Order: sequence, then structure tokens, then C-alpha cells
Amino acid sequence: MTNRLRPFGRTLCAMITPFTEAGALDLEGARRLAARLVAEGCDGLVLNGTTGESPTTTDTEKAELITAVRDAVGDGVALVAGVGTSDTRHTVELALAAEKAGADGALVVTPYYSRPPQEAVEAHFRQVADASGLPVMLYDIPGRTGTRIEPETMIRLAGHPRIVAVKDCSYDFLGTQKVLARTDLAYYAGCDEHVLALYAVGAAGCVSTVANAVPGAVAAVLDAFDAGDTARATELQLRITPLIEAMMDAGLPGTVTAKALLAGIGLPAGPVRAPLLPAGRETADGLLALHGELTAV
Repeated sequence: MTNRLRPFGRTLCAMITPFTEAGALDLEGARRLAARLVAEGCDGLVLNGTTGESPTTTDTEKAELITAVRDAVGDGVALVAGVGTSDTRHTVELALAAEKAGADGALVVTPYYSRPPQEAVEAHFRQVADASGLPVMLYDIPGRTGTRIEPETMIRLAGHPRIVAVKDCSYDFLGTQKVLARTDLAYYAGCDEHVLALYAVGAAGCVSTVANAVPGAVAAVLDAFDAGDTARATELQLRITPLIEAMMDAGLPGTVTAKALLAGIGLPAGPVRAPLLPAGRETADGLLALHGELTAV
């Protein structure tokens, strides 16, 4: 976890947070799911992110999840904990709690709803990075937060010794390449459709939601590229594209589709928490069909 080029590994899964049917945190399910993800190709896990339903889990649940997953996967797997909120003080508190619970890094999203200007965005990230010993992965997802981390802001933040990585959901491929060219920040594709494209221009890897269901298929794309077989990498990326579209671009949050699919294949998931609603039967059946086509190959 000290490799500056890949500080958190290569193939990370944005792991769902399993709940019991009654809606409580399912720690045993989380342990089983995390162990499976690692066994099938993930060398890092992001916990308590958007896919992990962080807006509706308590601070105590977040810490308990980190501890349970650390127990399941051991010390050789990077655990990055989502700690970002719209409140700098609360974000610092969550970063400190994540460090104590056993996380290796902190995923810090741009403060949302208040739409701070870039000066305030930069100050927020610096304050969080200064507060704990955890290396920080910035999370740039303006479609959810309403605010970009502008490339020039990212370049300045790259000078902070504990700001080492970016989860990129900016949909600004040019801006991303500008930062890659001018810093040593480790970029991770946060959009599954960009896994290969971003890797090809120097990213460290990905933080994949689709990997909840097909970790091996996501890892295989990067394996092929690392082996120099770019044609095979392209083939594998395109092979998972229908599932990416169904999970990430069908009008439902990835949390909802991931949990529907995991439940359908008998893996720990449980319900989503309100205000999210579960996927309908037709959606769940479609996801299962696509998953079956992938795993039958």
C-alpha cells in the first residue's frame, strides 16, 4: 500500500454494504462477500462509498464494517473507506474513525449540496488530509455533488504528501489526462465503461461497481492489458459492456442493481435502505440473464 503508482492496488471493488432482511448491518455477509471479491480478482475494496449506501449508514456501522472486512481479508488487501460528507468537521471525524478501525486510505468526495468554490474545495481536502495518517483518494463526481474538482485544483492538491489518488467520475477525459500528465496522482476509473480507456492512458486501475457481481471479468480486462494483449483487453471490456449498461445506465443507482443481481446469484446483499427502492422483477431478471451470459463463456 506504499506504492505511489498504485497506492491502493489495481482492481478495486466499490463494495455494497449487505443488510439483513430486517435492514440491519449484516457483518457476516460482508465478510463473506469481501472474501469472495478478493478470491476472484480484487486486490482492494472501497467500503462506505456511494455503492455502500454511506448516506444511510451510521458512523458506528461504518466503523464496524471496516473492522469486519479487515478481519475477513487480512492485511494484504487495501481497504479504502469512504469518509466524505458535506461537512468538513464530520469528514475529519470519519477519517479518524476509519483509521482506527483499520482502513488503509480515505475516499473523500467533494462536499455536496453547498457547492463550494474551488478555494473552499481545496481547503476542505487539505484539512481532511492533514487530520489523519491515512493517504487520501479524492473523489471527483460532479454529477452527484454539483461541483467539480477542477484540473488546476487537482494539480495543486497533488503537492500534498497524503493526497495520492483520484477516483475519477468526472466524465472529462481531457481534464483527466492533463492531471495525469502533470502530477503523479494515481487515477482510478470510477465509471466501469472507462476502465480500459483510462488504464490505457496511465491510470492505476479502477474502482468498479460491476465488480461486485463479476470481479474476475473486470480484473481480466486489466490483466490482458498488462500482458500486452490490447486486442484481448478490448474484447473483454466490450464483453462486459452490456452488464455495465444494465447496472449503471438504466435509470437506477448502481447500489440497487448490484444488490438485485447479488441476491439473484445467492450472494450477501439484502435490501437497500430508503429512500432507495429495490429493483423490480423485470430488472432483476434482465441482470441475471446478462450475468449468466458472461459467466457461461
